[in-house]
Formats: sequence, structure tokens, C-alpha cells
Amino acid sequence: MEILQKDVITPQQAGTLHGLFVERVRRSPDKVAYHYFQDNAWRDITWREMLGEVARWQAALAGLALQRGDRVAIMLRNCPYWMMFDQAAMSLGLVVVPLYTVDRPDNIAYIANDADVKVLLFETDEQWQALRTVRDQIGGVKLFISIENVRDSSEPRLQAMAEFLPATAKLQSGNPLPNPLPMPSPQSSPASGRGGERERQSSTPAGEGANAPPHGICSNELASIIYTSGTTGKPKGVMLSHANMLTNAYACMGFFPVNESDTFLSFLPLSHTFERTVGYYLSVMAGAKVAFARSVAQLSGDLHIVRPTILISVPRIYERVYSAICTSLDEGLPLKRKLFNLAVNIGWARFLNRQGRGKWQLSFLLWPLLNLLVAQKVLNHLGGRLRFALSGGAALSPEISRVFIGLGLPVIQGYGLTETSPVISGNHPENNFPDSVGQPVRDVQVKLGELNALLVRGPNVMMGYWNNPEATNAIIDADGWLNTGDVVRLSETGHIYITGRTKEIIVMSNGEKIPPSDMELAILHDPLFDQVMIIGEGRPYLVALVVLNAEAWKSFAREVGVRADMPEALHDSRVEGKVLKRIALSLRGFPGYAHVRRVLLMQEPWTMESGMLTPTLKLKRSKVVGQYTPQINHLYERH
Repeated sequence: MEILQKDVITPQQAGTLHGLFVERVRRSPDKVAYHYFQDNAWRDITWREMLGEVARWQAALAGLALQRGDRVAIMLRNCPYWMMFDQAAMSLGLVVVPLYTVDRPDNIAYIANDADVKVLLFETDEQWQALRTVRDQIGGVKLFISIENVRDSSEPRLQAMAEFLPATAKLQSGNPLPNPLPMPSPQSSPASGRGGERERQSSTPAGEGANAPPHGICSNELASIIYTSGTTGKPKGVMLSHANMLTNAYACMGFFPVNESDTFLSFLPLSHTFERTVGYYLSVMAGAKVAFARSVAQLSGDLHIVRPTILISVPRIYERVYSAICTSLDEGLPLKRKLFNLAVNIGWARFLNRQGRGKWQLSFLLWPLLNLLVAQKVLNHLGGRLRFALSGGAALSPEISRVFIGLGLPVIQGYGLTETSPVISGNHPENNFPDSVGQPVRDVQVKLGELNALLVRGPNVMMGYWNNPEATNAIIDADGWLNTGDVVRLSETGHIYITGRTKEIIVMSNGEKIPPSDMELAILHDPLFDQVMIIGEGRPYLVALVVLNAEAWKSFAREVGVRADMPEALHDSRVEGKVLKRIALSLRGFPGYAHVRRVLLMQEPWTMESGMLTPTLKLKRSKVVGQYTPQINHLYERH
């Protein structure tokens, strides 16, 4: 699908990720690039001003005598400093390693050592106090740079940003604009030399006679090492080239049309590949403005202030909005729920009609009134200007998609992996099947492998895992096909439907196979539950570990006749019976053998700090099982 948006920078015009930035500055010097909150006020910074700040960072980094290919780490919340450091580092041929601001110190130490990080940029004193606990374990880091002034006379490697940066500098980029470089063809994966030191450090310009961009950096060179969340075992470093991320951002334009008048609200961490490729590099490519949310806790207020036209999120945010809507309807008059359901049903029918999959109905004439009374009031809570909402990172419930689409918000579900830069597929607004994850994006090929696992090949496939050729060869074959590990169905229209995971299928003792993530997603539709995990591998039946929503639990406890503040209430047989009935209601669409017979209720949420969640909020199943093994075994006693 061709990209038709005005003023979009192509990968060939950019050459590298830094070349993309320089070309955007040339095209839109005085346009606002970023909108951010600092010193108790919202502020703007233009592309021209960003260029000046990137030059300061570049000059400072150039004075550290780092070698091309050296790794430098960013541990910042989403803010312009993230982009400044990223662009300055890549302009010098340095490799950027993003870190999660809320990651555990021991995990940060592991990544810093595994990648041999030389410079680590962080923000706050709180982060420094966490880093101090492992600083003796990361002796390879030559310099810690803090955005805020952090004093620690016992650490000679620590320096504040204000002291590190020169007052002014000129960007040392050679020619003012990078010369176009050939991109790899769709049939040739950048993973051909995966994992090899020679390929990572190569400085040969791409193409015979091609002029190298600033500092001779090639599009197929390593740009970033992004460590996967690691639901099991230690995280692996995914090596992505400039071409990987450039071509993937450009490919996303085919199903996610963005233009220079759009405003993004950025709140997913930039250390997450989804936000980095689609929320950062794609926005530079299109010339759109990005506003940085103050925090997830303040997201509701920021939506009203920024009023974005584009929202990129993981399903959990949409689930929370949906849950709030359900709670409001439960507390309101019956007429309110009837009007809401009518609006969603008619809105959904209008959507199907526009998609060419449904007939025009007389009830459509009611839409202007229902839009005024219901739909627009809900969408105003999201700022009131959204053109599209993109969901990725995990499966979004078709039921939740149906509600938002019915209310007039086009929700576009995409799919991918860190190893694929990350986007593999997405729904186009005019060919949107919300129960699928869409069709493959531009230049990405897919096919079915063993057990119907989805195999992917294209310019977005990673170079390999850092210092781990065994893991690389286990996931990418000799022909460049990457095994996603996701079990899928391919429709006649080319849409991809995720049906399970090759390694996340519960096989019960009776031989029945259960997809736990699908069941968990269905159970989470009930606002009583905040987190859930299904257990049953090799067991005679399924049990559920459930974290209750604090407010919903209070109301539920009153209905049952127990005190919510009494720990023993969680083990009351009456409570368990009613909870199991609600779970069964949520699972009514699953086969009869997918029946949860026992439940373990808890109020303490699973968090990253407790080691139960990855930085991308995925369950570490083995950790959860290990924490509650005695309780789980008790649920199977006498059966």
C-alpha cells in the first residue's frame, strides 16, 4: 500500500534515524516538535530548537572518547531529553540501550553489564539511590549523567547534565542533509549476518558509490539494543538497525495515516519498542507534534489539556476506560444504560455499513441525537478530538473494540514483537476487522509454520540477539524467517487472527488444551477483577489466581454479607462460590472443559517491584506460581 500523506520523509530520504531527524528540521524548522510539562507549565520546543539541543549533547558525547559502536543507555521518562540524547548518540555511531525507569536495580545491572554500557543517562535522585545499590556491579559504566542535580561525592563517575553540556554547539553532521541510502529489499532480511561482530561494526557505505551520511553511518548498522521483558529467564538484547526501525515506521503509515496536523499524546515508555517506533520515529517522519503526558496517573487530565488526535496505547488503558464506563452505568438509571447500549449497537451497525459488511438501516437516523447524548460525552473524556486510537502490545478484547468503535472512535489493533521492530500487522481504518490483528504491513511477509505458528520475514526483522547466536538461530531460520511463537489463523482476506501461543498453552491431565491468555482476558472484563492468572498444566481441572479491584470488592463483600476488611473473607465459601459464578459467566463462550473450579483471591496487586510483572506489564507466570505454590497445591487437595 503506497504512502500518500503530505510531507512524509521516506526511509531513502532519511538514510538513518539521525538523518530522519535532520531532514525533519530542514523541512519544518519553526514548527512545534514537542509539547511538555516543566517547571509547573506546559512548554513547546520547535525542530530548530531541538537541533541546537541535540548539537550540545553531540558535542559533549564526542568529548568522551567513545568508540563507534559503543553502547550508551537512556533511563528517562518520556521527555525531549530522551530524543536529544538518542539523536546525538546515533549521530556519532553509538548504540542506544533504552532502560525502563521503574525497572529493578538488579535487572538494570544485568543489562548494563551484558551490553557493556559506557554511559548511562538518568533523571532523578530517586533513580540514583536505586542505581547506587548496584553501582559496584556495573564498573563498566564510565559516566553516569543526571538530568537533575544529584550530589554524591563518593561517586566520581557521576556528573550533572548542566555541567556535562556545553553552553552552545553546532551540529557536526558533515553535509547539512544526509544523502539517500539504498534500503534492503523486502526479500533480504537484515538478519542475514545476525549476531556477528563483523556485521555489527561494519562501516561500509550502502551501495556502490553511495555517499555516506554523517560520520559514515550506514542504514544497516546497529542502532539500538532493546532488551525483551523476559517473562522467563534473563532478558535478551534485541539488535535493531536503522533500517529496521525506519522501514517499519514507514510501513505503519499504510494503515495508520498520520499527517503534520496531528498531535500524539505520548505516555507508553519510550523504552517500549511500540512507542519508540510508532510514537517517536513515525511522528518525526510525518512531522506531527508529540505531547508528553505528565504521568499515567495524570493521563485523564492530560487528555483534556492536550486534546490529542492520535492515541497509542496498550489494551490495559482501554480496559480501564471501559471499566469506568461500566461502573458509571451500573450506578446510573436504567434509561442511561439503555441509551448507551442503543448508541453502541447503532454505531456498530453504521461502522459495518461503512466497511461494506452491513446494510443501511433506518435506525441510523437516530445517530445524530445518540451522538450528542451519549457518544460525544464519552469521547470528550479522551479529549474529544481523536481521529484514531491504536492498540498493540497485547490482545484487545473484541467486545471493548466494539464499544469504542460503536461510539465513533476508530480503534486500530496492531501486532508485533520487539524482534520485528515491532509492527508485523495492523488493521486499516477502511478494512478493519477488530477481532483480528490486521494484515501484514508493507514489505512484510508471513506464512504458517509448524503448529500454525506465524513466521515473519522482512526488513523489520532484527539483526539478532546481542551476544547470543544460539537464541538467534533458535528463532530465525537460514532463510530469514522469524518464528513469532504465536499460533494464528490466516483468513481469506489476509487478516491475522491470534489463537494462542506455542508455549502458553495449558495441557491438562486429561489432554485438553487451554489458551490461558484468552480466558484471562475474558475474565478481566468483569470490573471485580484487576489481575488474573489461570493454572492447570498437568492438573485435572483449572484454578484461577485473582487480584480483586479494591472498590468493587467492598461493594461485592457487602452483597455477600462479609466484611471486606477482614482477611478471612477472601477464603469464605460464599465468596468463592459467587466469584466462581461470575468467572463462569465471563467464560460462557469457551468450551465446557475450560471451566474454573477453584479460585484463590487476593488484594495485593502483582507489580514489577515484587517481580511478578515485566516492565511491559506482562505476567511472569513462573514467578507468580512460585510465590503461591502452597496455596495452589491446597486448591487441588482431596481431588
